[in-house]
Amino acid sequence: MIMKVRPAEPGLFVVLEGVEGAGKSTHARWLGERLRAAGVPSRVVREPGGTEAGERVRSVVLDPGLQISPEMELLLILAARAEFVRRVVRPALVAGEVVVADRYELSTYAYQGIARDLGLEKVRSLNAFATGGLKPDAVVLLSVDSEVGLGRKRARPDRLEREDREFHRKVAQAYERLAAEEPNVLVVASDAPAEEVRARIVRALAGRFPETFGKIEG
Repeated sequence: MIMKVRPAEPGLFVVLEGVEGAGKSTHARWLGERLRAAGVPSRVVREPGGTEAGERVRSVVLDPGLQISPEMELLLILAARAEFVRRVVRPALVAGEVVVADRYELSTYAYQGIARDLGLEKVRSLNAFATGGLKPDAVVLLSVDSEVGLGRKRARPDRLEREDREFHRKVAQAYERLAAEEPNVLVVASDAPAEEVRARIVRALAGRFPETFGKIEG
């Protein structure tokens, strides 16, 4: 597959993706810490969220006490993303930082476009409007069986984590499909101890961006 290149900004935009329990948040925080320790300007962000308004949207989207239609869920996430891209990601990239995000557009394609059956192409179009077409330089897809991921769930699961196993199976299958269709996706098996998974993530990224991630190998 021919890789698409994100133009202009001097920074790098890296996203960690995967099913519930894949380890995205934990490994994103670790990656940010290692980059900063190596003297690489970076920030770790999450979606939905990343801004004051976005965090409020996040609390609604993930509130287990609310019933939200798939359409409302999608539009709330995209509204938060538009603010996130404008106020956080683009300025950081212009400043030459490495942005490490816990989720971005691939989650929306998998959860709302495919698993919620809202239509992948429709969701892609709406997402492009929200983001102004901003694509990640690399997406690290942490691959783990959805049943294994669900076994790692928190004691107090959020609204999406509480979905039934069939929904989470659809999400996992959607990610497999998207890994083959979307540019710049690096699949990393997340079925090992944390140290090994972290080494795999760094190797994958260093293979693509040696000048940045080669600094934290080993």
